[in-house]
Amino acid sequence: MFVQDLYIYPIKSLGGIKMKSSLALQRGFEFDRRLMLIDENGRFITQRVYSQLALLQTGIAEAGILITHKKHPELNTIVPFNHTREETITVSIWDDTVEAFHLNEELDEWFSAFLQFPCRLVYLPEDGTRAVDTRYAENGEQVSFADAFPYLLIGQASLDDLNTRLTEAVPMDRFRPSIVVAGSPAFDEDTWKEIKIGEVRFKVAKPCARCVLTTVNQETGIKGKEPLLTLSRYRTANNKVLFGQNLIALNEGIIKEGDQLEVLAYKD
Repeated sequence: MFVQDLYIYPIKSLGGIKMKSSLALQRGFEFDRRLMLIDENGRFITQRVYSQLALLQTGIAEAGILITHKKHPELNTIVPFNHTREETITVSIWDDTVEAFHLNEELDEWFSAFLQFPCRLVYLPEDGTRAVDTRYAENGEQVSFADAFPYLLIGQASLDDLNTRLTEAVPMDRFRPSIVVAGSPAFDEDTWKEIKIGEVRFKVAKPCARCVLTTVNQETGIKGKEPLLTLSRYRTANNKVLFGQNLIALNEGIIKEGDQLEVLAYKD
């Protein structure tokens, strides 16, 4: 078993970036979901409601995070790496309330023009506070603006299994994983309790419950019914559709494409 693909998503719910290697930190890969769009009430904005966000692609540039419209590349902007910490905003993401930093009005205007309603871009620094659910945390771990956990792992064979059941196959980007593993049987990741990739150990915390975001075509921004409908027929437990495993990093280090994955412990 080995790492087939690595992804980061610098701005929550925008297009991700495929990486050759990435620094695994406690709150997620470096740069992963440290930025987020919020509405006028400070509530987080995602593709679940605004599927057109799929049309905004992120990339790493020398000066910062490059944002480009997939259909109109002339529409672009850069979010600089050097974030100011002048204005603190209380933001909400699911049931969490977090203190984040507002970047600048120019970026707000760019994203507001795209979404056609007022929004702001905020930043969670490495010393920001947003705790992982204490039912799953090992050492008081923190998480970025990801939904609940710092990492999401999916086996390629699990997607292959799903695609045999669909009329039209879907790509992995529908599920927004951090780590894609090859060489394991379909849904083998469901049985893992602790794994090691390179020098980084991960606790396999819980299965990932999937939502309507998986039905958004990441190239068109159009929402459909699949693959959630088909998944619900054979991957439902406690009224939740499950696909992929949420991880917590137990130490930090570099993970590279091609790194071997070792299962240290299996679930009882």
